[in-house]
Amino acid sequence: MTEQTQTTGRRNLLKGAAVAAGAMSVPMISTAQTTVFRFQSTWPAKDIFHEFAQDLAKKINDMAGNRLKVEVLPAGAVVPAFQLLDAVAKGTLDGGHGVVAYWYGKNQAVALWGSGPAFGMDANMVLAWHNYGGGKELLEEIYKSLNLDVVSKLYGPMPTQPLGWFKKPVAKVEDLKGLKFRTVGLAVDVFTEMGLAVNPLPGGEIVPALDRGLLDAAEFNNASSDRVLGFPDVAKNCMLQSFHQSSEQFEVLFNKTKYDALPAELKSIIDYATQAASADMSWKAADRYATDYAEMQSKQGVKFYKTPDAILRAQLAAWDKVTTKKAGENPMFKKVMDSMRAFAQRSGRWKNDTDIDFKMAWNHYFAQKRG
Repeated sequence: MTEQTQTTGRRNLLKGAAVAAGAMSVPMISTAQTTVFRFQSTWPAKDIFHEFAQDLAKKINDMAGNRLKVEVLPAGAVVPAFQLLDAVAKGTLDGGHGVVAYWYGKNQAVALWGSGPAFGMDANMVLAWHNYGGGKELLEEIYKSLNLDVVSKLYGPMPTQPLGWFKKPVAKVEDLKGLKFRTVGLAVDVFTEMGLAVNPLPGGEIVPALDRGLLDAAEFNNASSDRVLGFPDVAKNCMLQSFHQSSEQFEVLFNKTKYDALPAELKSIIDYATQAASADMSWKAADRYATDYAEMQSKQGVKFYKTPDAILRAQLAAWDKVTTKKAGENPMFKKVMDSMRAFAQRSGRWKNDTDIDFKMAWNHYFAQKRG
């Protein structure tokens, strides 16, 4: 080899190394195709609950960049609201947004996530039990026993739901007997035990049924949802506070096969986005529910009343009777109740001993002084 050939070779080697080094300094851009998850909610498009579902999807999409996109359709776009769980399990939908109580017909134990007094726990404490007290594993066990190919994530603690909307206020337990009433989950059994005729209609069908006289009274969830669904147009009296659904939360469902195919980092994004959406939903609800609560009174002539304590105590008595019977018939129902009770006894004592009565401070600043 001549000296000129050696020099040329060295130059080509150096040039090649420089090109390689330059290529390594350029950031690697992912060209992988975006994974799209098609979701459906169980809520009408105009309901704030559907907005909450979209809020969650946006958080996932923003965090995942171009790697994952969740698209959310309103109730009925693909399947009726109460068929969502089966549609997700079969892969007709990739996921969904609803509440666990809607699957009451599959196994009545699932309605314990939200229906009833939850042994004195509010919705956030029920989520604490679910995530740290064994509830998550129990719900997975139930879905597996039903051969439902889904992954479930709970979030979004809901404030105490009203007793419902009535043509005239109710003052005593006897006023409820014989009323045609809408509710869902174990609340169906509780109100049936209290003497009402119950029809578990989905959200979008409630107000039309009230308007046509197919229902005498009904409940849904909160001031914003109730207002946009049109409750103030067909009833002017709303009874606040109830134990029938005082601790409910949202459920996000994924088709398990499609979820399991995601890389670990996208699963983590879904987890953290769901936790962030849980907090954000609570803050948005405090703002929006309060606004609609005030405007229904000032602009639509709605009157709100506190549910009498006698009715609340009757609910607790009916709940005990209903759940004792079901626990004797359904081992999983008893297993969930026992787990929830143990967590509530320990954590509830701490919470009740620790929390101050914030109503005292609110009354100090805002309640009208009585002369």
